[in-house]
Amino acid sequence: MWIADLLWLVLAIVVATQRVFGVWMPWLADTPTGTLMPSAGLTVGGAMFSIFVTYRAGEASVPRPSYGQAIAIVTPTLVFTAIGLIVSREYFSRQWLLAVFVLWASLLLLHRALLRLRPWTEQMVVITGETALADVINASDHATVIAIVAPDDDPSEIPLVESATLVVDLRSVLSEDMARFVSSASMSGQNVRPLVEVYEEHTGRLPLVHIVRGWEITRPVARSRYAPIKRVLEAGVTIVTAPLWLALGGLIAVAIRLNSRGPVIYRQTRTGKDGSTFTLYKFRSMVVDAEQDGPQFASTNDPRTTLLGRLLRRTRLDEIPQLWNVVLGDLALVGPRPERPVFVEEFSRAIPFYDARHLVRPGITGW
Repeated sequence: MWIADLLWLVLAIVVATQRVFGVWMPWLADTPTGTLMPSAGLTVGGAMFSIFVTYRAGEASVPRPSYGQAIAIVTPTLVFTAIGLIVSREYFSRQWLLAVFVLWASLLLLHRALLRLRPWTEQMVVITGETALADVINASDHATVIAIVAPDDDPSEIPLVESATLVVDLRSVLSEDMARFVSSASMSGQNVRPLVEVYEEHTGRLPLVHIVRGWEITRPVARSRYAPIKRVLEAGVTIVTAPLWLALGGLIAVAIRLNSRGPVIYRQTRTGKDGSTFTLYKFRSMVVDAEQDGPQFASTNDPRTTLLGRLLRRTRLDEIPQLWNVVLGDLALVGPRPERPVFVEEFSRAIPFYDARHLVRPGITGW
């Protein structure tokens, strides 16, 4: 997959060079310095580093490629390239750079959209003492649990096939033989993943049995020294990429205006860091007065959603205005999803430690 990501970048560079300078190769472009190679080199170098970090972080083990993976590759590459060109004071064409990144991002997203159309199922063998968790995973759309194995079972009887994922409940105390089996499977190249990670990926939730008392004091999130750095980087990335999302947002705004009556931007109060509230901005994807009967969650194939709104929600393009919330400091690019105050009250009563998510800034993409 990472090879395809690099090949798409090469194609984007070639096409952008042809469209902007009329030649196919960067070293043939007629520029004040005689070449586009510094710009192209920084872009490719930044892309290789971003791809390495992204896939090393574990995204490669996910059987269904995500759009977030593409964003995680393109965004740092753009920042790296921009900083490199500014610091080195090399010539660069804004039009060429914009064309490269717009085309590359489009190709990455299109590639992943096509891959996600393919039917897929992750087969897995689950080692756990909590069979209920394995049953929940097995009931999800894209998971098949071949076997549920107890931590002290005989490893020789495990029906493990090469393509299957070995899922291990880290809360379970494995027998010596089972621990040796898991270690051997991992060393031989078998895909071994923790249960909590697989559970969250396939259900979109965290198993409450994995949240133990005292966990909230083991990670001093609220006192993190990296929070200011993260804030500056995310605001910088958002501002640097503003021409991209403003152009796309303008087209979407026109489409919404033509598709249905009502405002283009939908405003809603959400709960943010430290429990404070803020105004969240989104492109309107539902009919006017969609909540005249009171607050309610959106559902799959929600009848309140407009025709264009279904597409916007499916592709997450309705969330583009939230980048303005990132600039204002209400949101981060990555963080827990902000909920409405009325739902926060319900969740706080029902879910242990739910309020701990408000220790950090909520995000556009996250959990």
